[in-house]
Amino acid sequence: MADISVTFFSKALNRRVSFNMYIPNDDPGEENRKMKVLFLLHGYTGDGRSWVPEQLAQKYNFAVVTPNGENGFWLDGLSTGHKYCTYVGSELVDYIRRTFGLGFTPDDTYIMGLSMGGFGALHTAFTYPETFGKAAAMSSALIIHEIAGKKPGFDNGMANYDYYHECFGDLDTVEESDSNPEVLVKRLKEKGTVPVIYMSCGTEDFLIENNRQFHSYLESIGVPHTYIESKGTHDMNFWNEYTEKFIGLMFEGA
Repeated sequence: MADISVTFFSKALNRRVSFNMYIPNDDPGEENRKMKVLFLLHGYTGDGRSWVPEQLAQKYNFAVVTPNGENGFWLDGLSTGHKYCTYVGSELVDYIRRTFGLGFTPDDTYIMGLSMGGFGALHTAFTYPETFGKAAAMSSALIIHEIAGKKPGFDNGMANYDYYHECFGDLDTVEESDSNPEVLVKRLKEKGTVPVIYMSCGTEDFLIENNRQFHSYLESIGVPHTYIESKGTHDMNFWNEYTEKFIGLMFEGA
């Protein structure tokens, strides 16, 4: 497995940025298998090296790209240099294509995330359905309805009003905006271009109701998807279990 660290100038983030890439290249017998690409999005307070399924990448012959999204919710924030959705969904994909010759079609390009990164995986895939053919989201921080309408001075212990406003934009209209995955997926459903969706959440996770609500919303508008609940909390034990399950579903026979 090749472990590569890359630094380049990002126009979306207006600075030099680094990402890691893991490429299975240890078995010469793999050379004739077409290699796909999986973008992994970390959670709040995490980073690009938080979680890398190297053995699964070797097994299914896919490259792993692990960008750093800081705490930006993988959205295009309001201020200069905070376009995390554009960075991952457009700029970084184009860089991987030009530099490594990988991920040219939705059938070759998937995205997965946990917690904040689960939100990001869904939102990014719905923003760029012509790029990402499959999206897997675990314990997704689908918090749009919780932060909608909040005013200056709000602080829920995780972050304050200024943070949510910077990431999501106007909180009075956020439920109707493109920051809301519901808005994006409904639009895609009308066009018939929705990526394959996998979702999971632990039944003891504090985000379980958020995930159930989004699952119900997808059902209500007729969007096919896989949604699984099982015992677990908001931790790596649950995420490692579903990383293996969802990668198997995404790549087996693909």
